[in-house]
Amino acid sequence: MFDRILIVCMGNVCRSPTAEYLFRQRMSSRQAAFSSAGLCAPVGRPMDATALQLLAESGIDGAMHRARQLTPLMLREADLVLGMEKSQVAAMIHLAPEIRGKVYLLDKWVDEDDIPDPYRQNRSTFEYVHEMIARGVDSWKTYL
Repeated sequence: MFDRILIVCMGNVCRSPTAEYLFRQRMSSRQAAFSSAGLCAPVGRPMDATALQLLAESGIDGAMHRARQLTPLMLREADLVLGMEKSQVAAMIHLAPEIRGKVYLLDKWVDEDDIPDPYRQNRSTFEYVHEMIARGVDSWKTYL
């Protein structure tokens, strides 16, 4: 059983907070705690407006989110760590090699592919990425 799930992307303002809030909504009956952080986070910045709007259209309020910088301690304390890109998984393992057995791509059970960064892109790109994240989140239900 995974009690503490950490989702990681680059800035913690688009992809990882979207996944965090979708996990919280879709797995609210589970006792797991979901959080997110970024490898190069602009600490304290709110979620990107377009990502926030897409969550709101699904009935999710992400307005309280603030970007957090990923630390080795966060990685060690998590039971499961999910990254958006293979390069991010590698960077996390480099940061804390002992986590190797508990870090995976969010898309592991779908296509095992990178989820692209929509930051500073148009809404249609955000919609595409949001759908990829939603599929990734749903694919983990069986394993959590």
